[in-house]
Amino acid sequence: MATEGLLIMSQKELGRIAVLEKLKTKTITQKEAGKILKITDRQIRRLLKRYNKYGGAGIISQKRGKLSNNKISDAVKQNVLTLAKDKYHGFGPTFLSEKLTENHKISVSRETLRNWLIADNIWITKRRKKARIHQMRERRSCFGELIQIDGSPHDWFEGREEKCCLIVFIDDATSKIVNMRFEESETTAGYFRTMREYITKYGLPIALYSDKDSIFRVNNAEGGITQFERAMRELGVETICANSPQAKGRVERANGVLQDRLIKEMRLRGISDIATANAYLPVFIEKHNRRFAVEPKNQADAHVKLKDETNLDLIFCFKNIRTLSKNLELSYNNIIYQVKTDGHGYGLRHAKVTVCKALNGEISLIYQGRKLNYSCYTKQQKTAEIINAKELNCKINSLVKKIKPKANHPWRQYGTKFAVAVN
Repeated sequence: MATEGLLIMSQKELGRIAVLEKLKTKTITQKEAGKILKITDRQIRRLLKRYNKYGGAGIISQKRGKLSNNKISDAVKQNVLTLAKDKYHGFGPTFLSEKLTENHKISVSRETLRNWLIADNIWITKRRKKARIHQMRERRSCFGELIQIDGSPHDWFEGREEKCCLIVFIDDATSKIVNMRFEESETTAGYFRTMREYITKYGLPIALYSDKDSIFRVNNAEGGITQFERAMRELGVETICANSPQAKGRVERANGVLQDRLIKEMRLRGISDIATANAYLPVFIEKHNRRFAVEPKNQADAHVKLKDETNLDLIFCFKNIRTLSKNLELSYNNIIYQVKTDGHGYGLRHAKVTVCKALNGEISLIYQGRKLNYSCYTKQQKTAEIINAKELNCKINSLVKKIKPKANHPWRQYGTKFAVAVN
């Protein structure tokens, strides 16, 4: 490139001139020049020919100052930006690049997209937090050795429905999502349903890794075990609680990815309720695992096959011990249950009976491994219900739905009818 008699050259091009001068004076051979410049003998002859004809200007790259042959056209760029604003609002550069290739056959690298989106104020870069050092833990070797579990309360439907919780199970060895389920809130019953689906499909894992939430651990000086921990002991599955969120980093990072990708996938499909979302999850899980799962070090499957005689209904339920009175009665959740026997039932007086409440609300009374017949004798006056913080919003929402007038209620038509009458 010449500017008013001056040549603008790179350091690489200046180095080539020095080698070509030695070649012209036959100080070195073409083969030696090719080794120095790391190009072929044929290219050396081409450069020498241009140097002899044009001098230093012949060494300057002919592409300098010209547009690349691979430059994406302005029409394609404008189309991509329009899609990013309208259909793919909120999509990050990486996810947007995948969707453009998948749905529109437009191939644009994520870094090019990032620059386009930032320049058009569509994507705002995040300020990085100050790095904290956490000791790295090596993955487990086999699939099914350790399953990280967590619940992610979030506005999953972006205001189209009430906030809910996504329960996530992820394998430590492969980062493979083994099961997910939407629930109204993070509860023991929700984990029971998710765990039952998981072990029915894969079998029993060796251990579960969770946080120290009260669902998994009794956090007071009195000790004891939770309903979830009791169920896992009956199945022979070890439960381990992490001391920090960083310790179970795989499932925490997965939650971040899901809050980005899963939300947008459901938006594109118009999914706005828990039932439809749960029906879609297997499709998303398969696609997600193809993208993010890794191969385990050991190909062996550590899951233990579930025994045929295992009664999951009597495991994934809420169990409490009650003592029968001399009249063979017990109280549970403000209801009196009276045991029915063929004889006098003297042997059951003051017996310890296990009350099992299934996930569907059905009550079973178990004594020495057998079910007892009973009838609900009377119902006590209901006392104030105890609700934990995670379930409070769900409870209030259900009460609001009961008193909120329907869309076709006469109250809602009052203003409209009045306006018509006036006109």
